Amino acid sequence: SPPASPPPAAAFLGQSVIPLVNKLQDILCQLGSASTIDLPQVAVVGSQSSGKSSVLEALVGKDFLPRSSDICTRRPLVLQLVQTLRRSDEKSELVEWGEFLHIPGRQFTNFSAIRKEIQLETERDMGTNKGISEKQIRLKIFSPDVLNITLVDLPGITKVPVGDQPTDIEARVRTMILSYIKHKTCIILAVSPANADLANSDALQMARIADPDGSRTIGVISKLDIMDRGTDARSLLLGNVIPLRLGYVGVVNRSQEDISRNRSIRDALTNEENFFRSRPVYHNLSDRCGVPQLAKKLNTILVQHIKAVLPDLKSRISNQMIFLQKELTSYGELTDSKSGQAALLLGIITKYSSDYQSIVEGNYEEMSTTELSGGARIHYIFQEIFVRGLEEVDPCDVLTDEDIRTAIQNATGPKNVLFVPEVPFEVLVRRQIARLLEPSLQCARYIYDELVKISQRCESYELQRFPLLRRRIDEVVANFLRDGLAPAETMIGHLIEMEMDYINTSHPAFLGGSKAVEVALQQQRSSMCDIGQKFTRSSGPVGSWGIPSIFGTIEKSSSDGDKEHILNRGHSEPIQGSVESSYACIQLREPPLVLRVNDVQTEHESVEISVTRLLLNSYYDIARKNIQDSVPKAIMHFLVNHSRRELQSVFIRKLYRENMFEEMLQEKEEIAAKRKRCKEILRVLQQAAWVPTKPLHSDKTPNQVCYPSHSV
Repeated sequence: SPPASPPPAAAFLGQSVIPLVNKLQDILCQLGSASTIDLPQVAVVGSQSSGKSSVLEALVGKDFLPRSSDICTRRPLVLQLVQTLRRSDEKSELVEWGEFLHIPGRQFTNFSAIRKEIQLETERDMGTNKGISEKQIRLKIFSPDVLNITLVDLPGITKVPVGDQPTDIEARVRTMILSYIKHKTCIILAVSPANADLANSDALQMARIADPDGSRTIGVISKLDIMDRGTDARSLLLGNVIPLRLGYVGVVNRSQEDISRNRSIRDALTNEENFFRSRPVYHNLSDRCGVPQLAKKLNTILVQHIKAVLPDLKSRISNQMIFLQKELTSYGELTDSKSGQAALLLGIITKYSSDYQSIVEGNYEEMSTTELSGGARIHYIFQEIFVRGLEEVDPCDVLTDEDIRTAIQNATGPKNVLFVPEVPFEVLVRRQIARLLEPSLQCARYIYDELVKISQRCESYELQRFPLLRRRIDEVVANFLRDGLAPAETMIGHLIEMEMDYINTSHPAFLGGSKAVEVALQQQRSSMCDIGQKFTRSSGPVGSWGIPSIFGTIEKSSSDGDKEHILNRGHSEPIQGSVESSYACIQLREPPLVLRVNDVQTEHESVEISVTRLLLNSYYDIARKNIQDSVPKAIMHFLVNHSRRELQSVFIRKLYRENMFEEMLQEKEEIAAKRKRCKEILRVLQQAAWVPTKPLHSDKTPNQVCYPSHSV
């Protein structure tokens, strides 16, 4: 009796591997592009017109791919097979249909219409030319006789450009194919025609690049029925020509004539079986011949492949769940009740305040380990920028000798200077202290900027849900910090004024006048030895180096007697007549509008200048150290610590108002959609997380399947 008609090859796959991969495939079906998990898929690779599309159709059991004598597959066809349940009435027809991603909601129950739509969609993107495109066509086929898995029909490798194809068409096709078969979850069906040299097989060359150890490649020898008379593919199937780890399977394709006559795949499978039965050379290779055997081998490899990738898949699922759970938590939950809104708002501002305080204090959980941040930057500004900046300033760098001489002479009024006066020293030192104001205020502004940066780091994912609340918080923080900056700057101004208002020359660290004179004279001795000898030989006080002059000793002049004679005269005695009779009239020149000190600097003035510089440096150091210590304290008190302690209280006063809850807790439009999508993905991943961990095995091989009866 004739053998029973074999069922579609997809029945073998669908009934033997479905229990193993259904739960994993659910992820792909439900998550779509949202999934980052690569599930097993089968890619059919081969040169142009190698018969790869026929092999794909035979495995699916449906005739739905475009055919022609020229290039057929010009765009990758990603075919998602989705198993449906059989109807309870076994006599009823099975429900099968297809859906395209570019035509959502439309069902194609006629597979000839599916073929036509593939053709039309290709032409919409590519026109009627012979070029190829990387843009996918995505098709879902729903049937009870398919496996939940993805099959990919890729463009055939072509050597010579035809029509309007680019000159690098071969390189483009190879790059496209490699982008699919490089994934370790992809099973490669490398299709090579039997009537061509296997050593030059493009499919095997591509497979070796993506799968060098051959752990997921099945060699398919197609078109066995059109080999030259007297030849066979026995050596090819045995792997004698090119060994392949997973071996080869030979198949007989439908010819173009069969396709033109609408010969069904069922009839083609029967014809294939008769072909192998009538060829004795293939009798002892029955396990390597025919589409059913290809399905059996694919079934076995799929099972082994799933077992190999399952641990990694489970790890990916777990990691994605953790990531999504964190993302979902950041989206939070909405509530319409006032109490719920109050709790939500209070939680947001409390976390913000807590994070702000933690960053300033340096105990923030997410503190960077690659750069200074938070309170460490504040300390750096105080010590490395402010303190060091003031230490590098020379108080006398802007004072010339002429400036000091002018100040001293102006301070003496109409009298000659007898010693270094206190007034010019205080004037000059106040000017230098005043120079400390601007860097002190600049330091406060630097700290303010750092606190603004810290506040920006406190914006949690949850806060980003509410744009209005986020803006209000930013406004409150900015105003609050400005309110803290103002008294800090005022206090800094007071500190500088305090130093300027009272020059404490009794400070124990101050050099003092006598010590300054001693140091100045030592400097003079080292640089003016000759002048020192001159002063030693003079009739004046010995060794004083101008000290008596500086401190007020008056030397008698030769005209003292004349001065006394004139001064002792009676007031009624005319002086003018006496002078006019003895001397000619003297005409004085008018004083200049701008009067400057003489260019010639006396030794006396040199000592005065040196003493003044020593005193200025000494007292400036005292004032600088006071400012270096007190300014950071003022900034910390009025700005940093005040904001750290009072920020939450300010939030409560400004934002925690019942009439503002609903307005401020308005979410972004996309947040609700993201939350919903995130929940859906989590639900699917939670279902997939308990994929059976028992050893996977093929429970039914093609020889064990109970075939349903089909009418031809």
